[in-house]
Amino acid sequence: MLRLPEGGWDGLRNGGPWFPRNGSTPKGLCVLQVAANPIDAFLDYLTIECGLSVNTLQAYQRDLQRFAEHVRAKDTEDWPAVGGEQVVEFLMAEKARGLAAPSASRALVAIRMFFRFMSSEGLVPRDVTEHLESPRLWMTLPEVLDRRAVDRLLAAPCAGHDRWPLRDKAILEMLYATGARASEVSDLTVRSVNREVGYVHCIGKGRKERIVPVGRRALEALEAYLAKERPNLDRLAGEHLFLTHTGRRMGRETLWRLVKKYVGRAGVSRRVSPHTLRHSFATHLLEGGADLRAVQEMLGHVDIGTTQIYTHVDQNRLKAIHKKYHPRA
Repeated sequence: MLRLPEGGWDGLRNGGPWFPRNGSTPKGLCVLQVAANPIDAFLDYLTIECGLSVNTLQAYQRDLQRFAEHVRAKDTEDWPAVGGEQVVEFLMAEKARGLAAPSASRALVAIRMFFRFMSSEGLVPRDVTEHLESPRLWMTLPEVLDRRAVDRLLAAPCAGHDRWPLRDKAILEMLYATGARASEVSDLTVRSVNREVGYVHCIGKGRKERIVPVGRRALEALEAYLAKERPNLDRLAGEHLFLTHTGRRMGRETLWRLVKKYVGRAGVSRRVSPHTLRHSFATHLLEGGADLRAVQEMLGHVDIGTTQIYTHVDQNRLKAIHKKYHPRA
């Protein structure tokens, strides 16, 4: 079993004795690279073989770096010595630190995939995460806006106060009309939206594609933006749909700040983010009687269990089910 070089974790961080100083390339260097820095090798594997998005890779990297620091603090000198109990301790420590349940689940996914990778490379004798359960008990109900709050938010952009009100309104409408993630809306191009038929072509996590219908109001807001504001923003002849004042693609961080700006103006909850509109999209569809599988497809969820959380948010639906089926309701 390969162990860490002399110097332990610091030895790995500084290169250690695994690599020659004379610039030669020994036979089997790739194996040594994996052994010397398995986290970097794992991230390279995810990039090349799995095609994960940059945002997901960055999140996995942060999770694994924190996990490595946790393991190091326990005086563990090699990955084969790490056990399942240390993974659980790490997740509990992250929860105590204030980590949200979805982020804890993502961290566990990253750690599971990492150990599976190390096991396949022969760096650990077994996958210690194989029988660990996802922290579903930590799950909390998502923040959702009622329909009146959504209306106030979508009406917040104003020509008298904002430089690009039509663009901002089109972004807010698109977030709520499609349930798309902020990064997905940021990546939309002009050709992503079929305005005649009324659908948007989204590229989600793992480069997975899906088609989502777009309602009349969102299309009207988009048409106004394309006709009156985007030509003035399109200084670089770019293909992206939503542009900044410099003509570049609007990044998800800028989009997040834009949403927070109008949240404050509309006087709705301070905890609202672009993802809140995604939650509201799903919840309002289910309130209207939409099929759970259809909502799953529009959100781009792989596991329907992820979509089912919205059935718990819709209290009226739960009451109706209870009244219809419980013998003493």
